[in-house]
Amino acid sequence: MSKRLQVVVDDETAAQYERTARAAGLTVSQWARQAMSAAQRESSGGDIDAKLSAIRRATVHAFPEVDIDTMLAEIEAGYGRSETR
Repeated sequence: MSKRLQVVVDDETAAQYERTARAAGLTVSQWARQAMSAAQRESSGGDIDAKLSAIRRATVHAFPEVDIDTMLAEIEAGYGRSETR
């Protein structure tokens, strides 16, 4: 489902947006959607210090590792098996 979004800007700003969109080969709507998506991606979704702290805590753990080729071979071998429960 789509929703209409109205953004009120002055004439000069609207003209600048139109020129920018045209230069990019986009409609103003396409350009605005892309600009808003980029702004959303760039905004932080939470406390950066808390995120970094969680990453630092996670790096002290040691988990078993397996060679990717071995893992993929085991997965492929499992596809042929039928399990009954």
